[in-house]
Amino acid sequence: MLRCVDSLALVERGGYMMGNHSLLRLSERKFHSMLSMKGKYGLKALYHLAGLPPGIMAQSVEIAEKYAISKKFLDAILADLRHSGFVQTRKGRGGGYCLTRSPDTIMVGHVLRVLDGPLAPIHCASRTAYHRCRDCPNENACAVRLTMLEVREAIAAVLDNKSLTAMRQMVEDETPDIKQALAVS
Repeated sequence: MLRCVDSLALVERGGYMMGNHSLLRLSERKFHSMLSMKGKYGLKALYHLAGLPPGIMAQSVEIAEKYAISKKFLDAILADLRHSGFVQTRKGRGGGYCLTRSPDTIMVGHVLRVLDGPLAPIHCASRTAYHRCRDCPNENACAVRLTMLEVREAIAAVLDNKSLTAMRQMVEDETPDIKQALAVS
């Protein structure tokens, strides 16, 4: 039987860990992403549209091909973004999609709430979709909830202050912080 310290040593050496009664190589473990594919692709589409000159439209096939997204899935995402007031469409020749307002007024946090729902990792830490956990007798003394409230606030602090313009600027500037963050992850 592996002790916690032994398993940490294995992790550090790229070894194996126990999972669901079987030995799994760390690189084979499932990764649970908090950002759905819908949210990710929606941000990529809006990022693309934010880079267009005012008045220029992009067709969904162009965006789908550029970012390797299923056109059918992208069309559904763009429909949600249209219903939420982020994009507008024009049919016919020269038609397509464009942003409804300046990209510096569209915040990532707002987009993700529309596409993916609340930013909080658990319901009892959500401001917009709060509901109490059934297994928690005193949520004010629940260490998990209090920690997840901190996580939610940190996520919101970044995403609610990051505009599409700022996203584009991050890539264009290729700041040392971004390079360092990519090297770490």
